[in-house]
Amino acid sequence: MTKYVKVAGVGMTQFKKPGDNLPYQEMAANAVNQALKDANILYSDVEEAYAGYVYGDSTSGQRAVYEVGMTGIPVFNVNNNCASGSSAIYLAHKAVSSGSVDCALAFGFEQMPSGALKSHWDDRPDPLDRFNSVIDDIYGHPDLPMTIRYFAAAGREHMNRHGTKLETFAKVRAKASRHAMRNPLALLRKEVTVEEVLASSSIVPGVMTRLMACPPTCGAAAAIFVSDDFARRKNINPRVQILGQSLVSDAKGTFEGNSAITLIGYDMTVNAAKQVYEKTGIGPGDIDVCELHDCFAQNELFSYEALGFCKPGEAEAFVESNSNTYGGKVVVNPSGGLLSKGHPLGATGLAQCYELVHQLRGSADQRQVENARFALQHNVGLGGVAVLTVYGQAA
Repeated sequence: MTKYVKVAGVGMTQFKKPGDNLPYQEMAANAVNQALKDANILYSDVEEAYAGYVYGDSTSGQRAVYEVGMTGIPVFNVNNNCASGSSAIYLAHKAVSSGSVDCALAFGFEQMPSGALKSHWDDRPDPLDRFNSVIDDIYGHPDLPMTIRYFAAAGREHMNRHGTKLETFAKVRAKASRHAMRNPLALLRKEVTVEEVLASSSIVPGVMTRLMACPPTCGAAAAIFVSDDFARRKNINPRVQILGQSLVSDAKGTFEGNSAITLIGYDMTVNAAKQVYEKTGIGPGDIDVCELHDCFAQNELFSYEALGFCKPGEAEAFVESNSNTYGGKVVVNPSGGLLSKGHPLGATGLAQCYELVHQLRGSADQRQVENARFALQHNVGLGGVAVLTVYGQAA
């Protein structure tokens, strides 16, 4: 019988606007303590810790976890752009599944500045310089902030290729707001209509409005991963387990197709999805609930196709048929997603894990997806990395 790594406990702070948050170490400690309490274990039981963050100096992970305890365990700092939190999960899961440790902590946090993302290192080569060169050729608009430029270019490409309407992206954002209304930890909990999304200030005319972009956010989340042996010794009964996981980076073709959709991680997602579906024997049609990387409404739409929820070019029909919400084929981002819940980069992957664990436990309150058995987590970072995780109920 396959021994799966169990998710013993999860914790998460309420996401806040920059300036309305606690310092990063306090947010992180709050989330970690919640996860320990949820797992019914002590910090002294944890054998390794993995900290995901982007906006912070080296060893910020130690500074944060030392607020919880100082037991001398290995602490690893993980920076994989927006997929930092899921990369921390990947490493913690791998440590337990390999038998290296029986109990590992993954946590993520971000104390973000206001405004669009930007590099803080201008005296050395930009890690995205090859990506920028392709965007220069196919889209231009160097005046736009980096992420807006990338995802606007990808949105325009999908519109040109498949006839996707701006209104469809607005429907994705409106759906996110309806879901977030039920999530007390989300940043934005006010419902917005399709008309309000379209009427919000234009970022890129005809392609993207302000409400189609996720807000800068501060927050933290954490998860405890344990082996079966550990669970038995501690007399705990985790009800959720990881069935399979994949982490991929860009392939050579990323820079060869002059495609903005490829540049923002579509092909990585396709490859990661293929791997995780093959590992688990679970296909996209089996997924009941999914937390995916909707940093922009455009990216949620692309991800429906990349994850196999619909065929390429059919994402608009997928949205129009309400296949992405309660009563549809798969409930996507019941938390409200990055668009409404918020996107504190290092915490995002752990917050997705938090939501899916509660969904599979049946403890998601008003957000609960009925009879949820299999859950999929999708987290992407430019540069690039895609992390996919399939969760299921523990035997």
